[in-house]
Amino acid sequence: MSVTGLPVTEGIGTRITEMRRIRGYSVRELARRATMSASQVSRIENGKRYASPTMVAAIARALSVSVSVLHGQPYVHMLQQDQLDALLSPISSSLDDWGIPPGPDDPRPRSLDTLATAVAGLQATRVQGLYLDVAQQLPGLIGEVNHAALVHDREGTHDRERARWLQAELGRTVYVVAHMIGYMDLARHALGRMAAAAPHSGDPRQVAIERWDRSQLLADATRHDRGFLLIQQALGDLEDDGADATRAVRGALYLRAAMLARRGGDASTADDWLSEAAELARRSGELPHYQLVFGPANVVIHAMSALADRDDHAEALRQARSVRLPESYPASRAGAYWASRARAEAWTAHDAEALRSLAEAKRVAPQQTRYHPGVHETVGTLLRARQRAADPLREFAQWCGV
Repeated sequence: MSVTGLPVTEGIGTRITEMRRIRGYSVRELARRATMSASQVSRIENGKRYASPTMVAAIARALSVSVSVLHGQPYVHMLQQDQLDALLSPISSSLDDWGIPPGPDDPRPRSLDTLATAVAGLQATRVQGLYLDVAQQLPGLIGEVNHAALVHDREGTHDRERARWLQAELGRTVYVVAHMIGYMDLARHALGRMAAAAPHSGDPRQVAIERWDRSQLLADATRHDRGFLLIQQALGDLEDDGADATRAVRGALYLRAAMLARRGGDASTADDWLSEAAELARRSGELPHYQLVFGPANVVIHAMSALADRDDHAEALRQARSVRLPESYPASRAGAYWASRARAEAWTAHDAEALRSLAEAKRVAPQQTRYHPGVHETVGTLLRARQRAADPLREFAQWCGV
């Protein structure tokens, strides 16, 4: 049992130890298979070292499990409590119906203008991190947009492109929700649907965004080199036309290139791409297009992640304290900032500050924070730092299922 009285959601080190023993590996053997040092693996297992995404992915591959298993995802008891698990099957079924003609009794879809308004509303809900609300609306809206795509399936028409654009956006929305809560099969299924629709949307940025998202799946599988090539392809195909929307997408691609290079072990290339992104952000300011939220604040958040990967949590915290989030910053990105800041504070023994940052992440993006694997690991770090947790920490741990 955990300190909260709930079944324990163990730290990532404990889960690595359990899986290693199931496989019959020694620490040294696991380290060899993951191309890490035995001391690194031992410190991660004992909760004395931050397990960067690169390390987690390498260990997962060495253990022949998915990254989500080591993160303890999906958090089944939490999903059931929030009734989110009951919504995932209808979403998957709606994706399966893609391209299949509706039944004779099904009503005609609403106009494309009306559907575009509905999808825009769903986008706004998504960037607030309200995934339960999004999941409730997705199945019906996917079915209706799929029907509209068949109704308007006349080659070369603007309406056909609009319908395909809406399909691509809904595919991406499913991907974002599924990836966040650890349902990777559904995430891949959704991204495949987006890949099918985006080239017919009349919007080359949608094609680039699909590649941007797919590169994250490749990163999850420690295929950083393939993800990096995919990002280069996306940048090559999406020329800078001077439009803010294009620059928002290209900026996001720069940041992803930096992350992939860093996790692939090429720190110099990673720094170059991060510098490119910082320069573009300096010239462009904050860009809200496509819910990518590219701009100076997002560049610093990525820099914090890079520093955490290097175990330089003190510098990550210094940079975090320099950030001033814009008033209009989306809740999902603000929540990610506060979660990253809490991690840096926890690993530099600023426990009270870390708990305040976690509380702020909960305030601005409660559903996202509740399911965030990084939040779970930070809470576990704080719990292990004391023999008896104070009531606020115990209550937060209970709320997020740790």
